[in-house]
Amino acid sequence: MSHTTDAPPHGHPPHAEELHRLGSNWGWIVALGAVVTAAGIGAVAFSLLATLTTVIVIGALLLAAGTVQIIGAFVARTWQGFFVSALVGVLHILVGGIMVEHPLRAAAVLTLVIAVMLLVGGAARVLFAATHRYHGRGWTVVSGLVSIALGVMIWRDWPEASLWVIGTFAGIDLAFAGWSWVMLGLAVKAATTSPKP
Repeated sequence: MSHTTDAPPHGHPPHAEELHRLGSNWGWIVALGAVVTAAGIGAVAFSLLATLTTVIVIGALLLAAGTVQIIGAFVARTWQGFFVSALVGVLHILVGGIMVEHPLRAAAVLTLVIAVMLLVGGAARVLFAATHRYHGRGWTVVSGLVSIALGVMIWRDWPEASLWVIGTFAGIDLAFAGWSWVMLGLAVKAATTSPKP
């Protein structure tokens, strides 16, 4: 009885073979990760500039999305949801325009939303851990308490916190994303240079 063999050669697991196929590009992956990590660190260091940039970019994306939505509504004007689609497009354009025109005010509103989300999300995690028994629920409690602490800190420092919160959070996210790319590149290099059995 014949069997089809899908296993990669040399006894490597499938993920190792994928790393081998990326072997010639590991340097570019590390370089990209380093650039993104540096951008994240820079965003944290210059949080006000990063906050304004983030708000303006989000506003521009909303403007573009609203424009596309309105165009799509008119192109498919026989569709029964024309007015809803057009209204959503107009709202996107209005919100996006406000964010681009008044980034500081928009940042203040977004920062307040972030604070509320942290408080509600943290409280929900703590409540869930308190009412359910499962392995690792202690970490859920810690995570919830940290979120609550961050939410309270932002809330108490609002609106001044709006000058740094969004940029700092975006920078931290960029830094971790970039570092994951660096680690991927190094893993690719290790997989391609390791001796084959």
